[in-house]
Amino acid sequence: FSAEQEAQALRKAMKGFGTDEDAIIETLTKLNVSQRQQVLITYKSTIGRDLIDDLKSELSGNFEKVIVGLMTPTIMYDVHELRRALKGAGTDEGCLIEILASRTNAEIRHINENYKLQYGSTLEDDIVSDTSSMFRRVLVSLATGNRDEGTFVDEALAQQDAQCLYEAGEKKWGTDEVQFMSILCTRNRCHLLRVFDVYRGIANKDITESIKSEMSGDLEDALLAVVKCLRNKPAYFAERLYKSMKGLGTDDSTLIRVMVSRSEIDMLYIRREFLAMYGKSLHSFIKGDCSGDYRKVLLRLCGG
Repeated sequence: FSAEQEAQALRKAMKGFGTDEDAIIETLTKLNVSQRQQVLITYKSTIGRDLIDDLKSELSGNFEKVIVGLMTPTIMYDVHELRRALKGAGTDEGCLIEILASRTNAEIRHINENYKLQYGSTLEDDIVSDTSSMFRRVLVSLATGNRDEGTFVDEALAQQDAQCLYEAGEKKWGTDEVQFMSILCTRNRCHLLRVFDVYRGIANKDITESIKSEMSGDLEDALLAVVKCLRNKPAYFAERLYKSMKGLGTDDSTLIRVMVSRSEIDMLYIRREFLAMYGKSLHSFIKGDCSGDYRKVLLRLCGG
């Protein structure tokens, strides 16, 4: 890998009349995120121009969004997406849920630090001013990045938690959402997987069924996302991708965010889950749903 060679190749692709989009796709998708950061610095030092500004002036639309996303460090990409979800036109609840439910404690802490540096306000303050009621409380809880990350399963506590969840939902008239939140947003993964098993025995239904029947709207979506990410994160992202493309129209912001943010983390697993869940490959879905350079770059990220 030579940062200088790649920087020159990108400059060449954008210089003069017309842009060589294929060369840009080729160059950027064969590099990993840290190599792309080196190219960014080298481009500025050897060519004296800002690579992101150049890309923005040459490209447009969804293709531009993917390319600029690829050029953004992973944590900063999440920071920008959260800010857009909170401060753009209307709140993008799906984006808030997806990022906060799926990132690790360490990632959430880095997101918080960088968010504050970048925008001068805390992520928590912006969540509080932009969302309401129980949904707000779940997001604030997830945004602390304070889930127990141990692997210890306390069998007595698992029984107790499962009983608590049952009594907070299925067993009573109305729902005690705070119980759901405090258990689902703080306990460790291994413990919760055990809780879900015990819960099934007590309630005769899966925890996700109970959440669906007891909650609604954004709160339901948030708690379901938490459960799905604990059980199988790649399957959660496969479902996000499927829903972004199925039916009329495409939810491009979700499609782009998942493809860019997971491309170097668990894309192979996401592809496997997608095929298992929907009987069609992610590759063929993207192919049928997108077009042009946008399609080309997403297919490269998919590893097709």
